[in-house]
Amino acid sequence: MTRVGIIIGSTRPGRNGDTVARWVHDLATKHGGAEYEIVDLADYGLSHLDEAVPAAVGEYAHPHTKRWAAAVGACDAYIFVTPEYNHSMPGALKTAFDFVYAEWHHKAAGFVGYGADGGIRAIEQIRQVMAHLKVADVGPQVSLSLFTDFVNFTEFQPDPRHEASMKTMLDEVLSWAGALRSVRTGSAAQPVA
Repeated sequence: MTRVGIIIGSTRPGRNGDTVARWVHDLATKHGGAEYEIVDLADYGLSHLDEAVPAAVGEYAHPHTKRWAAAVGACDAYIFVTPEYNHSMPGALKTAFDFVYAEWHHKAAGFVGYGADGGIRAIEQIRQVMAHLKVADVGPQVSLSLFTDFVNFTEFQPDPRHEASMKTMLDEVLSWAGALRSVRTGSAAQPVA
């Protein structure tokens, strides 16, 4: 069964990410086709990159890094739930990307952004990181506005129209996760010389 990690990309006190992630999880579970798990960056203690050896080497020294590597590696795909801070992704999410390397490879990813403009700039920056980490990110995304999908910027009440966008994004993520399975397991056909 395909495993999809719904990663909460913010660790900020009072964040909206946990509420949005639960909504994503509920819709994804109804959608089916995979096992879905919420992965909260706040549970991993990745405050600053404190590994002496570059992540590409794969020699992790600290317990929090090993736990994070196991969580990332256990997934076949990801849905990143991210706010937009100052036209960018949260620092905690960028740090989480940087802590491990090969565990991200040949997976699929989709995005749910939220913010004044729906988190679109944060998602665009994450897409650049995904390319380097060999993650196939899908085009369809869900963009939630603090003005129209939250009451007083905090109480999450998404417009029902986002459910169709979520379905389209999930269909793509699951399709790509399945297509990349042979690459992840090393059984992909080798190119003919």
